[in-house]
Amino acid sequence: MFLPPKRSLAALAVPLVSLTAALAVPLVSLTAAPAAATPVPSNAAVHAAPRVATLVDVRASHQPGLDRVVFEFRGPLPPRRDAGYVSRLIADGSGHTVPVAGDAILGLRFGGATGHDDHGRPTYGPARETLALPGVIQVVNAGDFEAELTFGIGLSRKAPYRVYTLTHPSRVVVDIKTPYRTVPVRTYFLDSRAYAAGRRPYTAAVSRPVTPPSTARGALQRLFAGPTQAEYAKGLRFVASGATGVRSVVVRDGVAHVRLTGSLGSGGSAFTVADEITPTLKRLPGIRWVKIYDAHGRTERPKGRSDSVPESLEP
Repeated sequence: MFLPPKRSLAALAVPLVSLTAALAVPLVSLTAAPAAATPVPSNAAVHAAPRVATLVDVRASHQPGLDRVVFEFRGPLPPRRDAGYVSRLIADGSGHTVPVAGDAILGLRFGGATGHDDHGRPTYGPARETLALPGVIQVVNAGDFEAELTFGIGLSRKAPYRVYTLTHPSRVVVDIKTPYRTVPVRTYFLDSRAYAAGRRPYTAAVSRPVTPPSTARGALQRLFAGPTQAEYAKGLRFVASGATGVRSVVVRDGVAHVRLTGSLGSGGSAFTVADEITPTLKRLPGIRWVKIYDAHGRTERPKGRSDSVPESLEP
């Protein structure tokens, strides 16, 4: 089954947030051992290397009842395909944690595959893309090392999935069920073109699907994932101001209390992450004021019904 027009991955301008736990679990193998290499004539000293699958596109779309992510390859299918939920995405080679937005991460590993050409240039586009789908929030590459590709799919929640292959062209398809209701929320990003021209408002709103009843948390999760590729092309940016994520969101008596992680700082700018969080949350029912706290729980006006930011976010 073919999908709507292809979409390529796009890099984000700022760090994104990983909202998962701290330990990794192994992936589950979906295939048998790789096929043996075809030998060259008997007078040769060595056997020819097996043909490597080359990734040429990654795209995603929503279908009835599921989100679908497709990895398309030039040449054969990857002979080894592993998939499974992981608590964090690990970069091949370095072993560092790769940030992925979402409450769950579906890890994928393709053995006998590459995502670059002989000159080291990517063959499928940038390594990260944010998506405005019910389940899939991000698709992130975590490695292209020694004929092995690693990806993480950041999801709004853990859900059943199915992995299968198609040919002509070679594709690995991941269907992730979305058996839950979503509601649209407005998420506000910096409009870099308006800001550069000094033209207010400096923010632009985009729509994101979130699952109730945790709409405030879901809205901020989508905010920290950043703009989609199309939104980025229009000049939208996520200004993090040193924030790496959201530790908690508590709504009480019309006040949303938001505690951030990371080392917050305005850098002398009049526009900070607070200018994105505040309008995003005030669009939700029952929220009239927003108090933002740093990682140490500090804000300028912790009491009363009023907006507040930590001192570190002041210009």
